[in-house]
Amino acid sequence: MIITRSPLRVSLGGGGTDLPSYYRAHGGFLLAAAIDRYVYVTVMRPFTPGVFLKYSQLEHVEAVDDVQHPIIREAIRMLDFKTPQLEITTLADIPAGTGLGSSGSFTTALLKALYAHRRRTLLPEELARLACKIEIDLLQRAVGKQDQYIAAYGGITCFRFNPDESVEATPLNISMDTLFDLEDNLLLFFTGYARNADMILKDQDVRSKQSDAAMIANLHYVKELGLQSQRCLEMGNTADFGQLMHDHWEHKKRRSQGMSNPQIDEWYELGRANGAVGGKLVGAGGGGFLMFYAEDRARLRQVMKRANLEEVRFRFDFEGTKVLIG
Repeated sequence: MIITRSPLRVSLGGGGTDLPSYYRAHGGFLLAAAIDRYVYVTVMRPFTPGVFLKYSQLEHVEAVDDVQHPIIREAIRMLDFKTPQLEITTLADIPAGTGLGSSGSFTTALLKALYAHRRRTLLPEELARLACKIEIDLLQRAVGKQDQYIAAYGGITCFRFNPDESVEATPLNISMDTLFDLEDNLLLFFTGYARNADMILKDQDVRSKQSDAAMIANLHYVKELGLQSQRCLEMGNTADFGQLMHDHWEHKKRRSQGMSNPQIDEWYELGRANGAVGGKLVGAGGGGFLMFYAEDRARLRQVMKRANLEEVRFRFDFEGTKVLIG
């Protein structure tokens, strides 16, 4: 039996510039952090032929082409199993559709497990590239590359997405004091809303391909905010980073009417009035988790608890996608 795990993530700056419709023309920059909440995948060879899948549904098929789960189907095809005899099970600490990059984490964990099953090693860059190939090229999803890359690499990492499809990954150069400050004062609260990232991002994708002036200007600005976030954190200016998060959220909301709703806006303003310097919805928007940078975390926790928002505490993950049992 092979067991792999892949971390979920939070975006710290530059979100949205990792979509091909933007970076292929302008280059993208994004700062993301892997967290200690995970997607797990197990792969084993059952005694009987066929493909046995256990996720939110159960599948048992004889041929790979009959697999209904699109990512699993394309991943098995990628490894070209001639006579498939596989049992694949997946579990997650946090449900999909909540803005923490679960699809990219699942894809990297699955590929890592299938390659380990074949006794083949995948380094982070190749793992992320193959995961992007499945989700973006083969399945034609309107998603970016950050989820696959931060899941594969782990840590707090700066990514440059170049027009030639190359990706440069650089660890954020911060002090241990700043690292601990972020772990203590970045707080995640679940809104109760789940959403489909593809639907939220499709409008951005279409408008970017059409060179819509307002969308491109918005993404240019957000990319610069990502670079400013890197500089602030590397200088230890965490309060300024919190203000940049607020600026990022204000611009993010302008990209799509589905990015927020009156209830989320009310919770956000409640947080800002009660101990948060700044914050945003993590991921594509529309639901999932509100993330705040807090100057008074005790006060913020109290008011969010009274608003019935559940907190998910976390630390950063510095291992990336890995084989636990092989």
